[in-house]
Amino acid sequence: MTIHKEGYTSLAITVLFIFVLNAVIQFYLPQAHTLKWFIYILSALLFLIILQFFRSPKLTITQDETQVLCPADGKVVVIEETEEPEFLKDRRIQISVFMSPINVHVNRNPISGVIKYFKYHPGKYLVAWHPKSSTENERTTVVTENSAGTQVLFRQIAGAMARRICWYVKEGDKVEQGEQFGFIKFGSRVDIFLPLGTKVKVNINDVVKGGRTVLAELTPPEGAKVVKAETKAVATEPAAEPVIITDLPAKPVKVARAKAPVKKSDKKVS
Repeated sequence: MTIHKEGYTSLAITVLFIFVLNAVIQFYLPQAHTLKWFIYILSALLFLIILQFFRSPKLTITQDETQVLCPADGKVVVIEETEEPEFLKDRRIQISVFMSPINVHVNRNPISGVIKYFKYHPGKYLVAWHPKSSTENERTTVVTENSAGTQVLFRQIAGAMARRICWYVKEGDKVEQGEQFGFIKFGSRVDIFLPLGTKVKVNINDVVKGGRTVLAELTPPEGAKVVKAETKAVATEPAAEPVIITDLPAKPVKVARAKAPVKKSDKKVS
């Protein structure tokens, strides 16, 4: 377990605030022992809360081009067939994952491939469960195309509390499944849009883990060659400087699940 680089500034500010607060209490109210102990306990709780917000656990990622990994920790709040009007402009299966403040806030690539589209949208800060949050809130949209030509669109969506989104990708980048593509501070929501016919492997209210839970299994286009991911070392955090910006459920419509055996190849990612 490590602390994500996005948390360094917040932790430094928190430590400075705690130091100043305790110094003031000690200097002006040296005899107020009950108050001082209350402040000590409050300071420790504040530090631990901020610390857990920015934790970045080490993971073992299982890469498979036929699978779609969950991009974030949280709970599945939407599974429905809907229209994707921004880039794909067709019917898709939407899966939405709500990230609460206690979840790990790292966002990971659901598939390997090339970034074909990226756009940042300024917007509102409606609560994540508002039906219009996915189209009106501040957000980023990313489309990745794998080697079989299948495109998957996913979004980081800011909410009423989470008003700071970081991303580490741009159009043309080649990305690996399970690598970090962004970070959302203090929770929010991630939407992912999959082709019709995709076999959904989760249900509404399932608790999911970013980079570990398999959301769905893709059906490659007829005649397409499926390429398995190569095993190689991947950096714990993206080397590029992030671009910084800044949660939830719409009425779910369940999509039928199906089981299919899929070959896997293990790959370690931090």
